[in-house]
Amino acid sequence: QVPLVESGGGLVQAGGSLRLSCAVNGYYRDVGAMGWFRQPPGKQRELVAVITSTGTTTYTASVKDRFTISRDSAKRTVYLQMTGLKPAASAVSSCTAGLTIDATPRYFPYWGPGSQVTVSS
Repeated sequence: QVPLVESGGGLVQAGGSLRLSCAVNGYYRDVGAMGWFRQPPGKQRELVAVITSTGTTTYTASVKDRFTISRDSAKRTVYLQMTGLKPAASAVSSCTAGLTIDATPRYFPYWGPGSQVTVSS
């Protein structure tokens, strides 16, 4: 079964907002961080945002002022609130869970199925 369950993708106009969610489907003792990668058509996959088990967050520079990643430990779920969306953000977004080394995310062995985020101009 899929280790991570994602929801919240869809179509939005430029400047709009979407909220992605990702829930852990099972128990993985080595998980120390969760976040999202995205891969626009024909482009390299990049890490958009990540949050560690202690609450430390990291963002790629292009979304830092507009995206917010958060977690609900009781629900074993992370959220990515995306505002001020731009057409360049259109991509397949994939939730991932991995481990940390010295509190820094390093490896991501667990993945969700991905969801499409489309921003129209």
